[in-house]
Amino acid sequence: MPGGRLNQEDRRLIAAGLSRGLGYADIARQLNRPTSTVSREVTRNGGPGRYRAETAQAATTVRSRRRVSRPKRVEKPSGADEYGRSPALLAEFSTAIAVLFAQTGMPKTAAAVLARLYAADSGSLTAAELVAQLRVSPATVSAAVGQLEQRALIRRDRDRGSRRDRYVIEESAWYRVTLAAARVNERLAAQARDGAEALGASTPAGVRLLGMSEYLERVGLDMVRSAERWRERLG
Repeated sequence: MPGGRLNQEDRRLIAAGLSRGLGYADIARQLNRPTSTVSREVTRNGGPGRYRAETAQAATTVRSRRRVSRPKRVEKPSGADEYGRSPALLAEFSTAIAVLFAQTGMPKTAAAVLARLYAADSGSLTAAELVAQLRVSPATVSAAVGQLEQRALIRRDRDRGSRRDRYVIEESAWYRVTLAAARVNERLAAQARDGAEALGASTPAGVRLLGMSEYLERVGLDMVRSAERWRERLG
């Protein structure tokens, strides 16, 4: 892939691609650039619906001038990693997002494991690393990763030249989670329709069930369409 920054012509091609409804991966292929370069460029400059080549070029010029005129000296805190992040910062983030994962119905330890995997730059950790970070037993980690594997949120790989298992974030996990939720909505909608028929569609209970069925069916379809569209656009 070619290096260097995007130029004004690159940005015009990105804007033209977005206006034609192309996904980031398709635009990136036209520019012979990584998909991540295009997605970061669009996100940084207003998103797919508001991206304008001229505005993005001007904003980049301003940011460049600021970097030149105000060089920053970054002091790494004690124990920080190569990006200057402290263990405390990573632990704080992991705890916060684990709480939100748990609020979706995910078991607490499974939520903590998933949070640690997302906070890891590699997107993967061994069982021993999870035990050390979470301060739980190997059996507890084993049960948690089993729950996450069952939901297809992570996968199990083998370290090259080792017998150790490594647990890895599934990149398409949230796409599959969305489709699974849509399927649940579909089943609930069908059950509600059957209930309305059994209880009488014109009765108060039947009318309520039909309304529930229609809502869940339409929302489920919207979820599938949205998931498919964004999966293609984000590559």
